[in-house]
Amino acid sequence: MAKFVGEHNAKLDDKGRLIFPQSFASLLQNEDSKPLRLVIKHDLFANCLSIYTYEEWEKESENIKSKLNFFNPEHNEFWRGYMSNRALVEPDEKLRRFTIPKKMLEKIKVRKEVVFCGCDFKIELWAKEVYETNIPNDEKFSLLATKILG
Repeated sequence: MAKFVGEHNAKLDDKGRLIFPQSFASLLQNEDSKPLRLVIKHDLFANCLSIYTYEEWEKESENIKSKLNFFNPEHNEFWRGYMSNRALVEPDEKLRRFTIPKKMLEKIKVRKEVVFCGCDFKIELWAKEVYETNIPNDEKFSLLATKILG
């Protein structure tokens, strides 16, 4: 399983495509020659997109699905919301370019520049300006660490 680390800046090209960072792509070399497939969804708690390998997405979805009772209308409504506004993309093998649906980019306020932020099992994609204002300062991070980790 790939572990994504680091931040990478990128710009949308004239056709609205992004180039997947080489350091992330190198973690995903397929030995079985299958094309790289990524699932993109809006993050539940932040104004960014979460990017998963298809395999990681399957694992997360199965975990969530196992907690649901599809005879319960609320569970069905949750699942429908969970599965909505997703995109399956395949970066081209040679240049690593891929296109994210325009409405997804607009939702996170992307104009031209983005930040790919490696978050272990997923990658967050942020509008550059939004990302810069959402990183906790040292004091806030220290308080969160104390509260969460004791």
